[in-house]
Amino acid sequence: MSAVHLQTDGPIAHVVLDNPAKLNAFTPEMLAQLEAHCATLERAAAIRCVILRSEGERAFCAGADIKAWAPLSPFDFARHWVREGHRIFDRLARLSKPTIGVLQAHAFGGGLELAACCDIRVMAPGATLALPEAQVGIVPGWSGTQRLLRLLPEPVVKEMALFGRRIEAPRAHALGFVAEVVEDPLAVAETIAAGVLKASPRATEVAKYQIHAAAGEDTSAMIEALGGGMIGASADKAEGVAAFAEKRKPEFPGA
Repeated sequence: MSAVHLQTDGPIAHVVLDNPAKLNAFTPEMLAQLEAHCATLERAAAIRCVILRSEGERAFCAGADIKAWAPLSPFDFARHWVREGHRIFDRLARLSKPTIGVLQAHAFGGGLELAACCDIRVMAPGATLALPEAQVGIVPGWSGTQRLLRLLPEPVVKEMALFGRRIEAPRAHALGFVAEVVEDPLAVAETIAAGVLKASPRATEVAKYQIHAAAGEDTSAMIEALGGGMIGASADKAEGVAAFAEKRKPEFPGA
């Protein structure tokens, strides 16, 4: 049974964590479902914006289900749980479409790392952020010490990861981590998503690539994607492909 749903409402897609009984904590199956939805969204030309949200009032996501990773050997924990989760979260972060995270409740550990993958976030007043991994003898593994450092000041990340402190919504907003703190973050996220529909799809995609390249989010791939887009529209590319198909020497026009 799927615990991560993909729903579409015209050009807006919703990725929904639906395991509220376990505070939407990730299992291996949920990671696989998230990856599959990312692959679907990347190829869905009709989708213009993605809203990431969850069911339940107690937590946006409490991180990783301890019952899923506790029995793993050290090698399997590092090789599969950490590396695969990292790769799947990276895929969400690098979607070509704008993404909005809806934090209706607490985002802890992997849940905070998941929220950090979104382009912007909207948060409820009572929600908090935390990196409690050290309290169960582990460390952040899905980019909590990497991507999160590009979104929050180093001392704030240390506050959470080393001292176990929670960051409340007003402070998260003051730090720029969330765009708005509102009683109904989903409604606001949907309003923000509607704004994307007024913009050029290609322009928003390329702008996201440019910003990610500057911020260090998969810089090499972003630069090559931008270069590929430029050359893909050229007459030289068209001539090169035609010459290959016709088994002749290309005559590049330089345009």
